[in-house]
Amino acid sequence: MGFELYSSAPETTSAPKTITAAQPSADTPPDSPLEETQELPRNPAPRPNVYYNPRLDPKNFLEGPLSHNPSTRLRQMLARPGIVVAPGICDGISARCALEAGFDCLYQSGAATTASRLGMPDLAIATLNDFVQSAQMVCSLNPTVPVIADADTGFGGPAMVARTVTQYARAGVAGLHIEDQVQTKRCGHLMGKQVVSREEFLTRIRAAVIARDSIPGGSDFVIIGRTDSAQVLGMDEAITRLKLAADAGADVCFIEGVKTAELLKETVAALAPKPVLVNVISGGLTPSFTCQEAEQYGAKIIIFSLVSCVAAVHGIRAAMQSLKKTGTDFSSAKGMDPKAFFEVMGLQEVIELDARAGGKAFEVV
Repeated sequence: MGFELYSSAPETTSAPKTITAAQPSADTPPDSPLEETQELPRNPAPRPNVYYNPRLDPKNFLEGPLSHNPSTRLRQMLARPGIVVAPGICDGISARCALEAGFDCLYQSGAATTASRLGMPDLAIATLNDFVQSAQMVCSLNPTVPVIADADTGFGGPAMVARTVTQYARAGVAGLHIEDQVQTKRCGHLMGKQVVSREEFLTRIRAAVIARDSIPGGSDFVIIGRTDSAQVLGMDEAITRLKLAADAGADVCFIEGVKTAELLKETVAALAPKPVLVNVISGGLTPSFTCQEAEQYGAKIIIFSLVSCVAAVHGIRAAMQSLKKTGTDFSSAKGMDPKAFFEVMGLQEVIELDARAGGKAFEVV
């Protein structure tokens, strides 16, 4: 399919706008010191030279029942008390297990998706189509549960970033994050990362926002700006980039590889009132914060990117080694027969739907 960007303006009572005034420049040298790190008021008036869409103001999502629309629901969760916990899923099985455990938000990890779909490392190998196809399946399992999806660098220039947003939104994804690594990116917890200029990063964010605001009817799709620059250019530059991304329209700020609790607290304070996302990977650059600790430090979203695929490697590896050694899968099955397995995959839902429609194919299974 070709480039897709809706041409109609969002149906809002007041169009998004940017008011021009002085602000930190996207062209400021990377080693320029961060000027403001003090905590800001939680509900300030819209600041000059900042993208502002009154329809998407967090105060509009504070009250009322949770929406069946996943993007709207995610905005409600962000606006209300409590941290959003999103376990990383890599396929339909891991998504089913996360839903069964009671999680009310999921994270489609780029690393996990690349590993699951392609059997490859997270080194810019998976494409937009790989990610969208996976998202379509995951989002269909429970369409009301928000799925936050990794979108790497947006897979190209502004037109491709815009296409990524529209494709993800159409797949049912609630929000995505766009990062500032070069196109030949890598997992954010590996060494040797390179990042693009501030302006190129902001171009990606602006393209994502334009695409979201061009979706007919007024989309609540959440744009998350991610920077990997902390390990390359330092924390001051990382925070400055996220401030600029927020000014350009990012709804949430994601700083990859924050190394201490104090740095996370400082990041949250510097970026307030924008919500901050923290990514926890066991053995990675960020400490193994618990959900409770991350909330105490001020983070609004915590994702555990590799929780499912690392567990899958351990479990599958053990099962394969046991089968090779013993010649049977009896011990690794742990008493789970085929029907019990399919019940985790939604067997009863399919049986009930068939029966309600008048079908008789699955009266006995």
